Amino acid sequence: MTDLQTAKSKLSGHTLCLCRDGECLFSNERGIAPMLNFINSNVNLQGYSVADLIVGKAVAMLFVFSGIRQVYARTLSQGGKRIFEKYGVPFEYGTLTDRIINRAGTDVCPMEKAVADVDGLEQAYIILNNKLK
Repeated sequence: MTDLQTAKSKLSGHTLCLCRDGECLFSNERGIAPMLNFINSNVNLQGYSVADLIVGKAVAMLFVFSGIRQVYARTLSQGGKRIFEKYGVPFEYGTLTDRIINRAGTDVCPMEKAVADVDGLEQAYIILNNKLK
C-alpha cells in the first residue's frame, strides 16, 4: 500500500491524515489549523502524503510550502487544483468545486480570500499564520 493509500484509508474519523513510510500523523482540527500547527511545531513534513477532507488554495499552498509529496482531497477547489498543477504535486480528489465556502455557508472562506491574490508560498504562509492568530 502506498503512503497516499494509507492516508486515505486512515482519514475516517479525522480531518487530516499525513503518512510517510508507515508513520502517520493525524488531526481533528478544522480548516488550515492542522497544517499551520504542524509547520509551526517544526514537524518535518517533507515527503509525506496527505489525505484531507477539504482542500482549497490556502491549504494547498501550505501543503506545497511544507514539502507534501502527494495529496488526496475529499473536496478540492479549483484554486487548490491550480496550485498542485503549478508546483507539480500529484493529487486526487472526490469532488471538485469552484470555491470553498465559509462555515456559515454565506461567503467564500476567509482563508481563501486572504490568499486569493497571492502567488508566493512563503508569503501565503505568513498571511495565513497571521490571519489564524
